[in-house]
Amino acid sequence: MSSQILTKNYLENTFRFRRLRSNSVLAEMYAETSLNLNKFIYPLFIVDKLGYKEEIKSMPDIFQQDIDNALFEIESLVKHGLKSVILFGIPTTKDATGSQAYDDNGIVQRAIRKIKSTFPELMVVSDTCLCEYTDHGHCGLIQGNTVLNDESLVILAKSAVSQAAAGADLIAPSDMLDNRVGFIRSSLDDAGFKNIPIMAYSAKYASSFYGPFREAAQSAPMFGDRKSYQMDPRNSREALREIEQDIKEGADIIMVKPALSYLDIISQAKAKFNHPVAAYNVSGEYSMVKAAGRNGWINEELVIREILISIFRSGCDILISYHTKDLINFLAKTNI
Repeated sequence: MSSQILTKNYLENTFRFRRLRSNSVLAEMYAETSLNLNKFIYPLFIVDKLGYKEEIKSMPDIFQQDIDNALFEIESLVKHGLKSVILFGIPTTKDATGSQAYDDNGIVQRAIRKIKSTFPELMVVSDTCLCEYTDHGHCGLIQGNTVLNDESLVILAKSAVSQAAAGADLIAPSDMLDNRVGFIRSSLDDAGFKNIPIMAYSAKYASSFYGPFREAAQSAPMFGDRKSYQMDPRNSREALREIEQDIKEGADIIMVKPALSYLDIISQAKAKFNHPVAAYNVSGEYSMVKAAGRNGWINEELVIREILISIFRSGCDILISYHTKDLINFLAKTNI
């Protein structure tokens, strides 16, 4: 038999991947990963200034706003499928202990109550940290130039309990101090909030992608950096140990932050622990896409979709992303 006949027979009997791609309906059915709004959490920056709304310069279409303006934005997004928000508070006054973080009448506590009374079905996540509330900008109490670990846990736990009492559906400690998940879990249980879950920022890296957020939340440290408690970007095995420890302490969901440069960590965490995994598509990742889109260097919608899909493909179950609003707008446009 000639080689030409052999080649022809081989080609005729070989599986062709293109068959599943040639029909758009079939390709959609065959797709392994999809973007589902049920899995997204939209961040909001709540300012304690009546009538205030101002776009964050480094984060186009994202605002610092008071509670009433936040309610207007939430209403417009809930109509098109928004299911959850995470709140970051910006108080009018800050002090060394971050006392506004655990004030029952603090900006986040008031925002939680107002949002839950207006949109009872919306899941409200409360960021639990001190950096937005301390005058030094660190995530815990300080002594000299040292961030105190164990002493800070008491304040973090008080904040978590206060947020739960205000009506938060999910507590998200983002400080990265050692043993805070267990301490917060115990404090929530003692206060009668046994059914309030914890989404721990378990593998939160000392990343250069946080710059725009620190402008948005007014939370840049006044001295030093956060490398003593946030993770070294060079380490992956350490991330798995951090995640394992948080699971042992009672984390219901673990989180990797940032998302894009740490897709390998998301994938490893999902494979090793088979635990609910969240990721944070952070401000720097968002701002780079927006800058490139506004300059016409990329097709912004397609790039956003590709980025979001890549995060879910890596093993993510829940995603905090400023692109949530973009996705809602894309889907609304498609459904018209």
